[in-house]
Amino acid sequence: MASAKALLCRSSFQPLSLTESCSSLSLEPKSIQCRLPLPVSKSFRHRSKDSFGSSSSLTFGRQARVICAVSTVPERTVPELNEGIAGFYDESSGVWEEIWGEHMHHGYYPKGEKKDHREAQIDMIEETLKWAGATGAGTPAPKTVVDVGCGIGGSSRYLSRKFGAKVTGITLSPVQAARAGALARQQGLADKVSFQVADALNQPFDDGQFDLVWSMESGEHMPDKTKFVNELIRVAAPGGRIIIVTWCHRDLAPGETGLQSDELDLLAKICDAYYLPAWCSAADYIRIAKAAGLQNVISDDWSERVTPFWPAVMASALSWRGLLGLAKSGWTTIKGAFAMALMIQGFSRGLIKFALISGTKASQ
Repeated sequence: MASAKALLCRSSFQPLSLTESCSSLSLEPKSIQCRLPLPVSKSFRHRSKDSFGSSSSLTFGRQARVICAVSTVPERTVPELNEGIAGFYDESSGVWEEIWGEHMHHGYYPKGEKKDHREAQIDMIEETLKWAGATGAGTPAPKTVVDVGCGIGGSSRYLSRKFGAKVTGITLSPVQAARAGALARQQGLADKVSFQVADALNQPFDDGQFDLVWSMESGEHMPDKTKFVNELIRVAAPGGRIIIVTWCHRDLAPGETGLQSDELDLLAKICDAYYLPAWCSAADYIRIAKAAGLQNVISDDWSERVTPFWPAVMASALSWRGLLGLAKSGWTTIKGAFAMALMIQGFSRGLIKFALISGTKASQ
């Protein structure tokens, strides 16, 4: 697969629909500020060579206004990303479940305190609901929930038990969907919780279907953040709550036009290992959400509250049990394990942020 110069962007989105992802341009590897719009009738083509000498080119031609910083990131089309993500989780989910259980997300460690890691993952769900004002205490509990990027369904089953809600989980991984369904049957939740293979950017649901739209660490996989947020809003019921918990890069400081080159290089390596498209900041998400009409938008940075997570995951991967699981899983999972050290580095430098964004859909 060809590698090209892709974008990690800080975007200034206009209210018009921006369908291009930040990774859809191909430019030279340096910090730039590009303010478009380009008329639809015109296009921009640039050809570049990657570090292995293979060339690639893209054509761009739509209205957009983007402030961008450029890095060497594997250039993957959306179908290639989706296939890579599905394959990564098809391979790795079994070893993760064996070591860490059914929840495939960070744990919550207030003030960095040590605790059982599976307990910390449950705490992440509870604390996120509390932060978003969605505990069902003092407000109506959701009756319908969609878990976008559900993994093997840990959050889906937990939310169903907590609220008595009917929950639908979606994932790109057939292996995850099958395992999630099997666990729901084992836990007596088959009548309440269901799972299917579906694309978060093109969800197979009617408008306004869910009281709670839950996305726990799936947004980082979305190649088009604007379409992602708009799709979450579309499937939310009027007055429904949307909760996004995701990896972001740091917000740019006043006067900065992009991340530093060494920061971009680090993110590019993580992108390669985990089949991620371009990163964005929490500030980008807030701008996108408000432009899309999401109301009562709030956000927070919980980076310090997840600090112990990646070292713990890395330690478990290097245990005999973990090493055996990695060997069985295949190269894609092993490559992801090596990238854990990069995640630790990113968090320690303040480059990677663990962001929460929430808001409500307008009532009709």
